[in-house]
Amino acid sequence: MKFLDLGNGTGRDCFSTNKADSNFEKSIDYHTEKFGYKESNTDFVQGYIQKLREAGLKENYYDIIISNCVINLSPDKRAILKEAFSVLKEGGEFYFSDIYADRELEDSVRKDEVLWGECISGALYWKELFTLAAEIGFSRPFLVTAAPVPIDREDFKKILGDARFVSVTYRLFKLPPGTKAEPTQGIYNGQISGYEKEFRFDHQHVFKKDDVVTVTGPVAASLKCSRFSDEFDYQPVPKKTCDTSACNGSSPDKVDFEDPFEYLEKLKQTGQKVESSCCGGSKKCC
Repeated sequence: MKFLDLGNGTGRDCFSTNKADSNFEKSIDYHTEKFGYKESNTDFVQGYIQKLREAGLKENYYDIIISNCVINLSPDKRAILKEAFSVLKEGGEFYFSDIYADRELEDSVRKDEVLWGECISGALYWKELFTLAAEIGFSRPFLVTAAPVPIDREDFKKILGDARFVSVTYRLFKLPPGTKAEPTQGIYNGQISGYEKEFRFDHQHVFKKDDVVTVTGPVAASLKCSRFSDEFDYQPVPKKTCDTSACNGSSPDKVDFEDPFEYLEKLKQTGQKVESSCCGGSKKCC
């Protein structure tokens, strides 16, 4: 399985360590030989994440793309999503975390360099992600986790006004053209390492081993066409048990907006724990 990490962050340390430590290369050679690896399975490529193919990355090549709080630092989100779509295989997954706003931000906010560096003024309006994903050809974004991003600095509050921000992890899939899927019952087989008892697909769908779970068309399509296809057994939804919430929307590219801010509010109202965090996991951001 081939992974691509956009903006690999501390991966850059590999270069500096290699140059600074004369024993580093010997350690690599020793462990490569010790464990029977003939060559490295990791390559670092320098380039722009909105120009992946220009950087030499192959089309239809990667199984999974990951990214952590990097996309908002680019002014051209559409280009990044298009490039990610191009280099993913059919059935591939784009799994990434980023910061989103509850509205379109004003130009004056966008131009603030300090807020841009704080991953705030470059934040995409969350609805725009759904629109871009549909236009480019991705499945609908599935919300995995969300956490509020508090703005504590008074000078930032004056610039941002009432705008709110949230850190969200989404997963999107590159489905084969024309993919259609009816609502389906999926039975998780418990074969994913580390998730033998249950598998969390997104915040709405937690599959316990051997339980029969009815899912909508978009979820069914994403499971059947991706790396998860062999992790489930599938069966048709009996007509008499097909409720409207599970059986509406057989098209996997149907835009179904899901407000992450409303999701967080529901967590609070039901007494569930809500942690404040940035993409990097710190408890306090700005």
